[in-house]
Amino acid sequence: MSTNNSYKLADIGRSNPIFSQIRSTIETAFYGNNMTHIPNVATAYELAVQGPGTIQTDLPIYRPTDLGLPADAKMLIDNTGKVVGRTAQARRILGDEGVDEADMAGRLRQAVYNGQQKHFIKTDVLVGLDEDFIVRAHLAIPEGYANNLLSYMLNFQPITEHYQEMFDNSVAYPEGDIYIYADPSYHDPDYPDGLALFDPKHNAAAILGMPYFGELKKSTLTLAWSIAHRHGYVSCHGGLKAFHFKDKQDQVFAMFGLSGSGKSTLTHAKHGYKYDITVLHDDAFVINRKNGSSVALEPSYFDKTNDYPMTSDETKYFMTIQNVGVTLDDQGRKVLVTEDLRNGNGRTIKSRYASTNRVDKENAPINAIFWIMKDDSLPPVIKVDDPVLAATFGATLATKRSSAENIVGNIDRNALVIEPFANPFRVYPLSEDYHDFKALFEERHLDCYLLNTGSFGDKKIPKEITLGALEAIVNNTTEWESFAGCDHMQNLKLADFPVDYDNADYRNLVATRLGIRANFVDQYQHTHNDRLPHEITDVLVKLQRQLTDKVTR
Repeated sequence: MSTNNSYKLADIGRSNPIFSQIRSTIETAFYGNNMTHIPNVATAYELAVQGPGTIQTDLPIYRPTDLGLPADAKMLIDNTGKVVGRTAQARRILGDEGVDEADMAGRLRQAVYNGQQKHFIKTDVLVGLDEDFIVRAHLAIPEGYANNLLSYMLNFQPITEHYQEMFDNSVAYPEGDIYIYADPSYHDPDYPDGLALFDPKHNAAAILGMPYFGELKKSTLTLAWSIAHRHGYVSCHGGLKAFHFKDKQDQVFAMFGLSGSGKSTLTHAKHGYKYDITVLHDDAFVINRKNGSSVALEPSYFDKTNDYPMTSDETKYFMTIQNVGVTLDDQGRKVLVTEDLRNGNGRTIKSRYASTNRVDKENAPINAIFWIMKDDSLPPVIKVDDPVLAATFGATLATKRSSAENIVGNIDRNALVIEPFANPFRVYPLSEDYHDFKALFEERHLDCYLLNTGSFGDKKIPKEITLGALEAIVNNTTEWESFAGCDHMQNLKLADFPVDYDNADYRNLVATRLGIRANFVDQYQHTHNDRLPHEITDVLVKLQRQLTDKVTR
């Protein structure tokens, strides 16, 4: 499927559901005299090199001409100020309670009017890398933020001849292109921490007062996921890998977890080259509800630099880098200081060549979903064999905040939080995601696993344990036992992580954590017009009773 950005005169107006007040305000800004179109990555690179805040390192970009960059292109650094992560509190979504369209349209008009005094640059990219799903997106941003525009073009797919042909061959749907208007230097007086305004039904957004690149990436994915959801896809903030075999069915695994949960590590793990593995993506993809195939939304990876010192082979694939330090090596070259020494959440756009086994579409149908938790009441791996319970654990995915988020206010970053389906960027009702994922489990007979990548009690779970569990699942060599007598839950038996099911304190702890999930569902029902089905609460309460009944007896 693909999107549109031109219309017959008879189709322009209020009667066309593609148009809206917010979308018209944003799109109109793109045609101003203060806008300069940047046609390709090479031009964007030259602009970014000249930026006053740019640091051009002496580190060459790998295979630059294949990426549309100049042959002598070097890694570029652009650092922001105090805020080095996403600001969730800045998001305002039309349709949500308390978000008034007329009020927001007025604020947006003022931002655009002020922006007329600035020189903007704009560009076009594609989101989705196969004819099955490929939509066009447009970004406009002030010229002083050329590094963000370059990162945007490198993160998504620049429009080359090959991809334009793919887009043209895709079936056009009644959806308008995505438009993102960004002005990091404009601050609405009533939104001092920034304003991220979304009109999801009309594929438009404005990102004001926030220079962090992740806001542009996630706002675009937010709208692309919304389009996909409306047209027969399950939208996924996660990673997907496939194990291919000649003598049995391929194993296609999707990993869902927030930044820092380990989803990228698990997705990209090569397992000692024992398997024929392909990687779709580690952050953004969509699943076709009809046939189970999957399409990646981005060619590149927006990765943390914390795990990559300059001796790491991974740095070879960096292109642009945000919020890291710089120093001189023993050859006098300007190089990176990573490992989050300067600040938390250092980031890079890594090229697709970081994955030698990369694919843009996985034709083999998905057959297992892994919900990645950081809940110290859970052992490393639990199998769930009931569609309602499997979807419920997705809807109440428990984890901890990461350094990728700019936390506003007095919030404990280490507290257990619920982030449904590990996707804080959803702009449609949560109940719809629940039913989509439940249908995958029910109709396509997907397996479901809970992975705890944090600690079990006070014992840290090393990644080797989790990777070994994945291999055991692939090889069908797992040994399961009933998890504390709970219906439809089995614990993977691991010698280093025994589970004391008879310990009353432990059973009460698990019941308490299930209660946190049930409370989340209850609070959601009271704070949203959306209604989650009663079966979610029912199954959580039933598990709590199974755990506590044995204690009381």
